[in-house]
Amino acid sequence: MGSPENLLAQPVSEAGRAGLATLLARPAEAVVALDFDGTLADIVPDPEQARAHPGVVPALARLAPLLRAVVVITGRPAETAVRLGGFAAADGLDHLVVLGHYGAERWDAATGRIDAPAPPPGVAAAAAELPALLAGTGAWRDAPVEDAIETKGGRAVAVHTRRTPDPQGTFEALRAPLADLAGRHGLIVEPGRFVLELRPPGVDKGVALTSYLREVAAGAVLYAGDDLGDLAAYAAVDALRDQGQPGVLVCSSATVGEGAEELADRADLVVPGPAGVVQLLTALAEAAKPAP
Repeated sequence: MGSPENLLAQPVSEAGRAGLATLLARPAEAVVALDFDGTLADIVPDPEQARAHPGVVPALARLAPLLRAVVVITGRPAETAVRLGGFAAADGLDHLVVLGHYGAERWDAATGRIDAPAPPPGVAAAAAELPALLAGTGAWRDAPVEDAIETKGGRAVAVHTRRTPDPQGTFEALRAPLADLAGRHGLIVEPGRFVLELRPPGVDKGVALTSYLREVAAGAVLYAGDDLGDLAAYAAVDALRDQGQPGVLVCSSATVGEGAEELADRADLVVPGPAGVVQLLTALAEAAKPAP
């Protein structure tokens, strides 16, 4: 990807260049916000086998002390993202926060504590109906239906289609029946990369990001994501830029055809997957001006 100087010279929009310049000039006022799967960790067939790229923690340990905060925003439970990311007890990450379940759960590195409200009842009801609904499709003939279902701490339930013979076709075929199931239990369906997630309405990465930025009075924000679930955060950054807050949109584009194209078209900077995100974080740490 070239030198850090070349990497940081690449934002394609004027707003992105202005946002990056502000972040580098005043990092102590800035927040770097990151998706987890596909951004910090490679996408793998079994979500429980995902791990943050080995360069993530060292890069964040260099960058985080220079910033107002680093926040990881994910649909996973906060505890799961912390475990798979290797964030707990890592040196240099006192300024790290993980917002799990799109902000419904929160883990602070400074305290090691997770704060979370009670799970919504509709998720458990929908999850109970999922095995029969999926079995009826026949798409999981080569793997147990249960392997496709990821329960997320009672706050959401996700259906992964990566292991089916036709992941994209199965994904599209399930949109309508899962939307009907979600609607009957007061939930919505959030599409991602070969995954359809059923969760309560009114929570998404955009809401979580905006709320957190206001909480910490951020002066600038960089957000990096990789698929359809990150569009809400992109929209939030766009809205904040319209209000005068500098921001940068980054797309982690390890693959194509799974939602990354739309983010790439809107991004100020495109990097090649988690390895590229690590290089970007490292470049930011090298270029940011420390507080006087």
